[in-house]
Amino acid sequence: MWCPALLLLAAAPMAVTLRVGGVGPAPAPLLQPRRALRCAAPACSAADGSSDSAVLLASLKRVSACRGDIVVIKFGGHAMTNNQASFAADMVLLQSLGLLPVVVHGGGPQINKMLDKLEIQSTFVNGLRVTTPAVMEVVEMVLCGQLNKQIASAINAAGGRAVGISGKDDAMVTGSIKNPELGLVGEAEHVKTSLLHMLLEEGIIPVIAPVATGEGGTSLNLNADTMAGEIAGALRAKQLLLLTDVAGVLDGNKQLIPTLTTAAAQQLCVDGTATGGMIPKIENAISAVRAGTSTAVIMDGRVEHCSVLHLFGGGGVGTAVSD
Repeated sequence: MWCPALLLLAAAPMAVTLRVGGVGPAPAPLLQPRRALRCAAPACSAADGSSDSAVLLASLKRVSACRGDIVVIKFGGHAMTNNQASFAADMVLLQSLGLLPVVVHGGGPQINKMLDKLEIQSTFVNGLRVTTPAVMEVVEMVLCGQLNKQIASAINAAGGRAVGISGKDDAMVTGSIKNPELGLVGEAEHVKTSLLHMLLEEGIIPVIAPVATGEGGTSLNLNADTMAGEIAGALRAKQLLLLTDVAGVLDGNKQLIPTLTTAAAQQLCVDGTATGGMIPKIENAISAVRAGTSTAVIMDGRVEHCSVLHLFGGGGVGTAVSD
């Protein structure tokens, strides 16, 4: 359910102008909506008017508190397959409300599909793809050439401004081979944020494919969660939102844990409560927080509008990791 404040603000035809770092020429407006959204005014009686006002004021305060915040969103999994248009609309809404979204996307299922189509075999070690030069060509083709442009185009079609790039552009993310057994799978060594700040200053949402530059200009395949965490830490983003195919971090009884400190999150990996693919997600969340991100959230990307609900819904979505 959309909160009343967001409906009112989304309906208002406005242009938001923000500066990042307080330097450089005045940036272009973040969003010039093509038309105002129409929604029916809620019917309020004297009995429920005060409660509606309280909800509205609380929502407006949350929106106001987030203005100017950089939010890095990792987009992947089920949400990427089935909710791309909805996700794009959410990014435009966040931008119109004064936030600075940065999108990092995955694409594992789409890569697998293309590899099968081309009859190129690939294997996995500890959940990570073994990336041969032949596989890397497909990875780069799918991530940078296909999915990256699709997501950026969807945001533009929804009324926002987005540009698709990869970690190789402007040597933004440089790295090295993570493990020779994994081939061209990389780990980030340095993130240069100047290009990202320039795009954000101009009111443009960066959409980033997780491909980095290795030694001699070699393309490296980075895990999208890892790339998102590294970028969030380098930008000192207010929040890192990791959209996954699970509700969040679960305890031993399979119940959602709403909040964790970095120490408590690390302990879940040590004692075996967290297993499989959840371990690297938790590790990336911890790394981002320790690098300067205020909060990293592992959330259910299958929930439509999960990013907006977490930021402005009042109750939060998924598991928030912070110090």
